[in-house]
Amino acid sequence: MTTIASIARLASLMAFVKAQKSRSYFKRFQVKFKRRREGKTDYRARIRLINQDKNKYNTPKYRYVVRFTNKDIVAQIVSASIAGDMVLASAYAHELPHYGLKVGLTNYAAAYCTGLLLARRVLKTLEMDEEYQGNVEATGEDYSVEPAESRRPFRALLDVGLIRTTTGNRVFGALKGALDGGIDIPHSDKRFAGFNKDGKQLDAEVHRKYIYGGHVAAYMSALMEDEPEKYQTHFSDYIKAGVEPDNIEELYKKVHAAIRADPTQKKSEKQPPKEHKRYNLKKLTYDERKQKLIERLNALNSAAGGADDDEEDDE
Repeated sequence: MTTIASIARLASLMAFVKAQKSRSYFKRFQVKFKRRREGKTDYRARIRLINQDKNKYNTPKYRYVVRFTNKDIVAQIVSASIAGDMVLASAYAHELPHYGLKVGLTNYAAAYCTGLLLARRVLKTLEMDEEYQGNVEATGEDYSVEPAESRRPFRALLDVGLIRTTTGNRVFGALKGALDGGIDIPHSDKRFAGFNKDGKQLDAEVHRKYIYGGHVAAYMSALMEDEPEKYQTHFSDYIKAGVEPDNIEELYKKVHAAIRADPTQKKSEKQPPKEHKRYNLKKLTYDERKQKLIERLNALNSAAGGADDDEEDDE
C-alpha cells in the first residue's frame, strides 16, 4: 500500500512541474555566432572597440591587434567594415631574423621588437615616419607621442582578444614597442613589467631589463652555474647562434636600430616547388588519345608487314 501511495503522490506532484524548454522555445532559439561558439572572440569587447560615432562619417576606427602562437607573434593594425576586417599593416616575429634576431622570438623583448616594427612600418606607409620618430632609445619609462603641428599622430586602440591582462604580460611588451615606435595608443603604465602594486609606480629599470632581454640573460647565467647540462639543452639555439648572457642587450639594441633603418616588409625567399614524381597517368585529351591510337595502329601494321616479308623469304 505504501508503494502505491508514494507513486500516486509523485504523480500528483509531477502535474505541477513547469516545462523549462517548450516547443515554442526552440522555435525562437537563436544560435550564437560561430566564433563565440568556438570561444575565439569576445563580442562584448569587440563591439566596444569597433563602434564608431556617426558624425565621423565612415572614418576607420583602427585597432592594434596582438596575438601569440607557440612559435610566433602577430601584430596588426585593423579596421572593421561591413565586408569584414581590413588590415592596414602587419608585422610578425618570424620577420625578426631579417633584422638580426634569430632566437627567442616569443618572449617579452621579441614582442617589443614586433610592436616597434609594426609602428615604424605603418607610419612609413602613411608617410609619417619622419614626423613621428617616437622614443628612439628605450629607457623603460612610460612614453606617449606628442602631436606635431601638421598632422595628428596615428591613433589605434589595443585589442588583446582573450589574453589575460596580467601585469608583465607579453602583450604589453608589444604595446610598449608600438608606443616607442610613434603610434598613439590610449594606455596606462599599470600593466608594464616592473610596475609596483604597493608603491603604485613603474620601476623603469626593471622594465628596461625586460625590453632588452635581461630576464633571459639572468636565467641563462643561473643555469650555466647551477645546471650546465640543462643549459646546453634548454638554450641550444642560443649557443648555435652565438648568443651569450653578456651580449644579449647589445643584440637587441642592434635589432632596434635595424628596424628603424628599414621597416619595409621583405619578400619571402621561398624555394621553387619541387617536381613530384607522378604515379598515376596524366589524363589525355581527345586529340591526344586519337593520335596515340593512330600511332599504335601504324606500329601494329608495320610489325605485321615485317612478319609477312620474313615468311616469304623462308619459302
